[in-house]
Amino acid sequence: MIDVTGIKQKKEKDLTLKGHLVELRRRLIWSVVAVVITTAISFAFARRIFDFLESRAPGPEEGVTIIFVEVTEMIGTYMKVCLYSGVVLALPFIIYQIVMFVRPALTRQEKTYLYLLMPGVLLFFAAGAAFGYIVFLPRALDFLLNFPWLNSADPYISIGNYISVVTRLLLAMGLIFELPLVMFFLSKIGVVSPQGLSRFRKFAIVGAFIVAAIVTPTPDPVNQTIVAIPIILLYEVGILLAKLARRQAPAPAESQA
Repeated sequence: MIDVTGIKQKKEKDLTLKGHLVELRRRLIWSVVAVVITTAISFAFARRIFDFLESRAPGPEEGVTIIFVEVTEMIGTYMKVCLYSGVVLALPFIIYQIVMFVRPALTRQEKTYLYLLMPGVLLFFAAGAAFGYIVFLPRALDFLLNFPWLNSADPYISIGNYISVVTRLLLAMGLIFELPLVMFFLSKIGVVSPQGLSRFRKFAIVGAFIVAAIVTPTPDPVNQTIVAIPIILLYEVGILLAKLARRQAPAPAESQA
């Protein structure tokens, strides 16, 4: 005997999956279009952005020369800077597309929390990039270019390599600074608890140094510690925000009433 109910449920599941894939494709296409538009806009400010990123590089007075060694390297680097700038400019729209995609799976209250956190996502990302640019990048470059054993060689830095290191570092630091907001949201919707996060603290400390070792372009423990300490502090801030989220959450008896 044919199980008509089972076949119907399977078709509904397939249709639902197909609908999710179509929606995901639509959101990705809109995100790519946004990046293309913002990248084109970035061309108008390419020189200023390029000078801003290059301003952290040591100059000839410090014995460092920035060069390009390939015919297409300079124009390729400019294109890369415009693309990275376009991604950053399109970040609010990309975040909006992500929120719209996951929105159907969230409750009304969870949607409210997510909408309220969106400005914070941009703020924390900017704070992380600023920390990398102002605090960490000069120390990392100083270590890499003035290592005691390298005094016998003159540093000639490829502009393409320099821009890649700087942009990768700023992007990584911006994403790392999102940690407290992620912890707050997960605690708010009940996925994690402040007690569980506190018990996980020792593993988080080890993980912070592992992430710092991956992000840091230098192998020395000093620069790795400069990155690891903010990650640990951000985790502690996340625990406080998680406690605040649970404190503000309605009690089960009140929610039933």
